[in-house]
Amino acid sequence: NLTVWENLKISLVVHGVKANGQVDRVLELFPVLKEMLQRKGGVLSGGQQQQLAIARALLTDPKVLILDEPTEGIQPNIIDQIGETLLKIKKEGKIAILLVEQYLDFCLEVADTFYIMDRGSIVVDGPIGALSEDLVRQHLTV
Repeated sequence: NLTVWENLKISLVVHGVKANGQVDRVLELFPVLKEMLQRKGGVLSGGQQQQLAIARALLTDPKVLILDEPTEGIQPNIIDQIGETLLKIKKEGKIAILLVEQYLDFCLEVADTFYIMDRGSIVVDGPIGALSEDLVRQHLTV
C-alpha cells in the first residue's frame, strides 16, 4: 500500500542514509518512477515494480548490487530500460553487480564475466566474450 515515494523514502530511513541527491539520481536512472511517485507500488506493472526494487536498493548506497533474475516475467522494453540502467551503473564503476539470470541475451549485453553453475558448483567461468555456443549447448540448454 505504500506509494512509490514512500517506498523510496523508507529505504533511506531504514538504512539511515541521507538523501544527498540519491533520490534524484535513482529517478534519473528510472524516469518512469518519477511520473508515478504518488501511485501505490502494488498497482505498478511487474517491470515497474522491478525498477522500484532496484531503485530502493540503490538508495542504500551499496558496494554490491545483487540481482536475481531481474528480467523474469517482464516485457521487452522494460528489460531494455533495466539493461541500460545497469550499464550506466557499471560505467560509473562504484558498484559491483552480481547478476543471476537465465536470459542469455541480457547477460551478454550487461555482463563482463560469466559463471555457469551445476548443482551449486561453478563448472565454467570466464570473460563474457568467451561464452561460446558450445558452452551454451553443453551447459545451458535443455
